[in-house]
Amino acid sequence: MNGNKRDYYEILGVSRDASEEEIKKAYRRLAIQYHPDRNPGDKQAEERFKEINEAYQVLAAPEKRAQYDRYGHGVFEGMQGAGGFGGFGGFDYFTQGFEEVFSDIFGDFFGTGRGRTRSRARRGEDLRYDLEIDFEEAARGTEKTISLSRFVTCETCKGSCSASPSGIRTCPNCRGTGQVRIQQGFFSISTTCGQCRGEGRIIVEPCPTCQGQGRVRKTQKLSVRIPAGVDNGSRLRIAGAGEAGFAGGPPGDLYVVITVREHPIFARQGNDVIVEVPISFPQAALGAEIEVPSLQGKLKLKIPPGTQSGKVFRLKGKGFPDLHGYSQGDQLVKIVVETPRRLTPRQRELLEEFARISGEEVHHPMAKGFIDKLKEMFD
Repeated sequence: MNGNKRDYYEILGVSRDASEEEIKKAYRRLAIQYHPDRNPGDKQAEERFKEINEAYQVLAAPEKRAQYDRYGHGVFEGMQGAGGFGGFGGFDYFTQGFEEVFSDIFGDFFGTGRGRTRSRARRGEDLRYDLEIDFEEAARGTEKTISLSRFVTCETCKGSCSASPSGIRTCPNCRGTGQVRIQQGFFSISTTCGQCRGEGRIIVEPCPTCQGQGRVRKTQKLSVRIPAGVDNGSRLRIAGAGEAGFAGGPPGDLYVVITVREHPIFARQGNDVIVEVPISFPQAALGAEIEVPSLQGKLKLKIPPGTQSGKVFRLKGKGFPDLHGYSQGDQLVKIVVETPRRLTPRQRELLEEFARISGEEVHHPMAKGFIDKLKEMFD
């Protein structure tokens, strides 16, 4: 390595296997410390700043760093005076790396990044409305009228914010651009104009209706169509139904979030509807035809003899429609065999006779299977 030059890693205070992020952090810290604006008239600090920039321009570029690691300073000899490898010694030498690394810092500080400008027209805010509907309404779809309080474009000034066209003046500070340039030593940066706040204009005669805001709050009725198949948490987007925009910007959107009330009989599982139907012991044993409720009204269902409690019958296509129209759910009818709690003397007599007659010969396959399994366990 050239004996007249310090090692670049030593200048930035990092190890030779330092990552790109570690090199950038080290450079940022040292550049702030030795920047000429912070050390006016200090020639030693200025030379140190040049040295730091030179080291960073090499180590921050993977190809240059690889050449430096292999050949040392000698690989750059004869190129620096001509501006090679970043133009060491010229104006770019001071600013290229510094402005690149610090543009995000100054952008946060001044409210804007390098090369960015603030748009005068701004989109309005999105709104949320929570809407509760019935179970049947979720199944078949419905239309609801809601009352919504939101900002709308001022009808008096049509969103211009001014009482008259002559009440709008071009900002004298930024000349209508909304941006001003600030010189920071060796470089300059654009930032939002503080006088017009980036609007590029000044309202000298504010609209009396909206007080120069271009918007007023208003409560309005809005019709919302609820498609069939919605469920708890479904979000319906209504484009343009949010807050009015600023300075001619587009309005925001309205998001209607659905909550479905619980039903006293039906429950939902995906697009299927579940209902529990109680039947008597004679109906289960002998078979019967019963009526079951559904979203489409009452339906007939045949119960075959020997139906057990918990048996589920499927009624195809009697559930919820798919929200996107691809399919239709089913209705699942779960049978619950009800045991009578109070018996008349005659009913008790008949059941006792049934029990005597049945004995061990009665066909109870579930009970028999359970008893056989117990015998296997304890033998």
